[in-house]
Amino acid sequence: MTAGQAARPLWHGRAVALLGILLVAANLRTAVAALSPIFSEIRAEFPVSAVGVGLLGMLPPVCFALFGLLAPIFTRRLSLETVLLIALGVMLTGHVLRAAAGSFAVLALGSVVTFAGMGVGNVLLPPLVKRYFPDRIGLVTALYATVMSVSTLLPPLVAVPVADAAGWHVSVGMWALMSVLAILPWLRIVITHRPAHPAHDVEVEEADRSLVARVWRSGLAWAMAVVFAVSSLNAYAMFAWLPQIVHDVAGTSPAESGALLSIYAGMGIPAGLLVPLLAARMRNVALLVYAGVAFFLVGYAGLILAPGAATWLWVALAGLGPLLFPLSLVLINVRTRTHAGSVALSGFTQGLGYTLGALGPLAVGVLHELTGGWTVPLLVLTATALAAAAAGAVVARPAALEDR
Repeated sequence: MTAGQAARPLWHGRAVALLGILLVAANLRTAVAALSPIFSEIRAEFPVSAVGVGLLGMLPPVCFALFGLLAPIFTRRLSLETVLLIALGVMLTGHVLRAAAGSFAVLALGSVVTFAGMGVGNVLLPPLVKRYFPDRIGLVTALYATVMSVSTLLPPLVAVPVADAAGWHVSVGMWALMSVLAILPWLRIVITHRPAHPAHDVEVEEADRSLVARVWRSGLAWAMAVVFAVSSLNAYAMFAWLPQIVHDVAGTSPAESGALLSIYAGMGIPAGLLVPLLAARMRNVALLVYAGVAFFLVGYAGLILAPGAATWLWVALAGLGPLLFPLSLVLINVRTRTHAGSVALSGFTQGLGYTLGALGPLAVGVLHELTGGWTVPLLVLTATALAAAAAGAVVARPAALEDR
């Protein structure tokens, strides 16, 4: 919130925009977690090799990275709202392709299309929050980060029951309805050309070419990308390997391992609620970066040194480490003065961050194969967390991207 800018009621003149932002957030992770619980049903219809499963697992961060970097280019000719509307249409198309898939090739193609739309949506939400809620950046970021966390938890819980009752095609395709719901408020804004906030009209929001170029030379942008990458790399590595890790080091059953993964994922909910609110008010946000790093260190140390004692506690602490994710989302707006700056910083931070994040599951798997255990992989993840601590001091500097 800029100096002299009074906070207005959250719903005042911008209810459609708030609803639209939250519905988009609800769509940004559904397709990621909807397939893995029902691979056995999919394989009963057509073969999916272990390599194919691994490929599908790598597609989300790869697509998020690629289209995160491309998103600022799209906004040079079209408004943020129009680009987001197109991205939602792409998501919808991908969901339909996945639901209609009769082969692995079509399933993979539909996944790429879906994740492409999600990658653009990831980048556009922070600048849209800045546009419509400049006085409520922390609160609205907290709301949509929490919705994203819930939308990550929901698909694995309902995928198998729906597949058993109606088939895996329905289980995968039902998330298209969420895309349709998200399209409606943004369609209203774009077609009627009415501002969803009295202070903002729907117009072309160009991501200034100079800012897109400058962001690659900005220490702030690189520090932000490091913080985001640490969160992404560790989170994707744990989602891929945590059940196997706790089974091997703590002797947990498959059911217990799955429950521990749910605990890990569930830590994103309190982090999403609290961290953006704190970051928008704190003078030294480096403290939040250091807190996230400390959670990683203690959680991994517990899994290495005393895995059988309070396993759930070590997992919960490690699950709090990715508080760096909602922190990065709010800092994209706090560390920029303009919408164009927010788009440029969002695209760079998430594009590069997801690129490095995609390496997490692969690196942990390779290290496990080479060493035959989990100590070295966990130590390497610990080392990546320390990189975020080094970036925290740069992120804490109050100057905006446009001023650097």
